[in-house]
Amino acid sequence: MNELNRFSLQRRQLLAAVAATTATVATPQAWSQNAGRVLRVGHQKGWLSILKGRGTLEKRLAPLGVKVTWTEFNAGPVQLEALNVGSIDFGDVGEAPPIFAQAAGAPLVYAGATVPRPALEAVIVPSGSPIRSVADLKGKRVAYNKGSNVQYFLVKLLEKNGLKYGDVQSIFLAPADARAAFERGAIDAWIIWDPFLAAAQKQLDARLLVDATGVVNNRAYYFTSRDFATKNADVLRIAIEEVNAIDTWVSKNKDAAAAELSAVLGLDKSITDLYLSRARFGTAPVTREILSEQQAIADTFFDLKLIPKKLNLLHAAPVDLL
Repeated sequence: MNELNRFSLQRRQLLAAVAATTATVATPQAWSQNAGRVLRVGHQKGWLSILKGRGTLEKRLAPLGVKVTWTEFNAGPVQLEALNVGSIDFGDVGEAPPIFAQAAGAPLVYAGATVPRPALEAVIVPSGSPIRSVADLKGKRVAYNKGSNVQYFLVKLLEKNGLKYGDVQSIFLAPADARAAFERGAIDAWIIWDPFLAAAQKQLDARLLVDATGVVNNRAYYFTSRDFATKNADVLRIAIEEVNAIDTWVSKNKDAAAAELSAVLGLDKSITDLYLSRARFGTAPVTREILSEQQAIADTFFDLKLIPKKLNLLHAAPVDLL
């Protein structure tokens, strides 16, 4: 099953999840009967979870008569399908899922982007591996999540080191399966992002071969729908400001943030300490330059036949950029 089909087939999972959370998420009919506006946030375990716990977004939006609801999802693609079926208005995601969402016709608009965070994704090998350089990956079994940001990282990393994409044996595995394969020695290298990366280093004695510094930017994104963005630019501006406020707090309070994040993620604090030690912080509205980075990813995925058509990322630009 290709990634675009996988994105579309997640609709059944989404509808079941939405049905299970009707106590906290109202129906569209109910929203239309309310006098005030509603910002329906979809989130994964992470920084938006901490923002939810703070309650600061609700406080900022209350004077505007805007209510905030929260629904947790286990992955970015499911969040984007929720956007596609009109169940959420705002969420967080990595670089790759929005490409597939746009290719599938979702009414996606980029609302914000983090600063580049290249150290948060890397190629790792077992501690005793003879692999010492990118050149040594030639012919080796390299595992990664197909259609993800790390696949793009691999393509660009090989190009930078004079290799072709076909010079390695690509093993497509989700993070949990890749970790299991890494532990039993079924793969030679694993390309993964934090906090899975930090967990592998701390728990599996994995050796970091190379991270994405100087290769790709590895931003995270916040998204909305075109209809919501057109009608609620003020709400989105405040949402991005509050996300950035969390970023600013984390950058100045890494020990406390690592403790809070470890509780959210269910990971040992030593793992979140390592994760935050190499993270960069800051979130702002999306610019044309940032969209050009996404355009490069979309073009690469089209060349790899992961999406069926070429995309124009300006079709997903913030409304005030058009």
